[in-house]
Amino acid sequence: MVKAVVGANWGDEGKGKITDMLAENADIIVRFQGGANAGHTIKNKYGKFALHTLPSGVFYDHTTSVIGNGVALNIPILFREIKSITDKNVPAPKILVSERAQMVMPYHILFDQYEEERLGGKSFGSTKSGIAPFYSDKYAKVGFQVCELFDEASLKEKLERVIVSKNVLLEHLYHKPLLNAEELFNTLMEYKSMVAPYVCDVASFLDQALKDGKTILLEGQLGTLKDTDHGIYPMVTSSNTIAAYGAVGAGIPPYEIKEVVTVCKAYSSAVGAGAFVSEIFGDEADELRKRGGDGGEFGATTGRPRRMGWFDCVASKYGCRLQGTTDVAFTVLDVLGYLDEIPVCTGYEIDGKVTTNFPVTHLLEKAKPVTVKLPGWKSDISGIRNYEELPDNCKKYIEFVEEQIGYPITMVSNGPGREDIIYRKSPLKK
Repeated sequence: MVKAVVGANWGDEGKGKITDMLAENADIIVRFQGGANAGHTIKNKYGKFALHTLPSGVFYDHTTSVIGNGVALNIPILFREIKSITDKNVPAPKILVSERAQMVMPYHILFDQYEEERLGGKSFGSTKSGIAPFYSDKYAKVGFQVCELFDEASLKEKLERVIVSKNVLLEHLYHKPLLNAEELFNTLMEYKSMVAPYVCDVASFLDQALKDGKTILLEGQLGTLKDTDHGIYPMVTSSNTIAAYGAVGAGIPPYEIKEVVTVCKAYSSAVGAGAFVSEIFGDEADELRKRGGDGGEFGATTGRPRRMGWFDCVASKYGCRLQGTTDVAFTVLDVLGYLDEIPVCTGYEIDGKVTTNFPVTHLLEKAKPVTVKLPGWKSDISGIRNYEELPDNCKKYIEFVEEQIGYPITMVSNGPGREDIIYRKSPLKK
């Protein structure tokens, strides 16, 4: 049985908490794409954690955490992360790393920084984690798979060949220091010593797990609107953030994915540049940011203040459709309890016409939000575990959103802890 946990929007939807919660009844959790450029915030009995590479189910002693072949693997960050959780008395996790995963090289991070610097005011708002240069090299076939660490002669030869073109760019485009093949090789040997105990044929491991009837969770990073094909291109990430890629990035057949839990925030937030139709500003945004999440809406990786907005039905319906959603997990609903009225974006006005279909980027940038206001419930709903005990206006808000997006909201999160969840029977659930 395979379930995917993915984001409907710009990322930061609360996937980490949902994965952590569902992992209680899972055997294996797989990160299938992306790198350390975004984080999942987890709060549990051990404390509060911001994970960037480790799967969010790593806190259970019965689970195996897998880094899939689709991940941009920054080996030092992975091992700093393992130490950060074991230092807080979390039991040492069982970890496997795909031999086919490719490594974020030290120069990928440098090129990311240099390119953002060169672009200046026209930059992409990168986290400077090396992700775009990494995926560029992967698809240009000059990346380095983990398995290549174990063939030293070939590795040395390839390093010398690859850095020739890198040094041309460094010298003539960026005017920065050149790369040294021997230094890079020595660094990679350090990576090898770190990762060697965990490397395996992940696709074969997962194939056997499926034959044995194990439950596997696929954990995605970011959300639909940051997908390199279907998102707000070019202000996207450099990998595919949708559940369909989970099969590729983990190495399993696509028909094995039986459930897709798509996580939606009860309002909107985003880190980084790009079109954001329901965005709000000023005091209104500051108040929502301050109250949002667990300790405020700031990026788990960068610490940057997140851009804030009201719930966007157009973007969320699109996001759920592209994910192949079977269940929606509706998060941080408790944050909205301070509002007398809650605006919801139900359509986009583009060139005088209203649409409920999510458009391509050049039209999206002209879109103005069409909003309705729903009455607030003006109370603290944290601690409630039964849907029927929620205030009437709160239930009406959930049911309005569900009707607008057309996908069943079966989980409602009303707090940061893994136990802060309300399960709900949706009339849309088939």
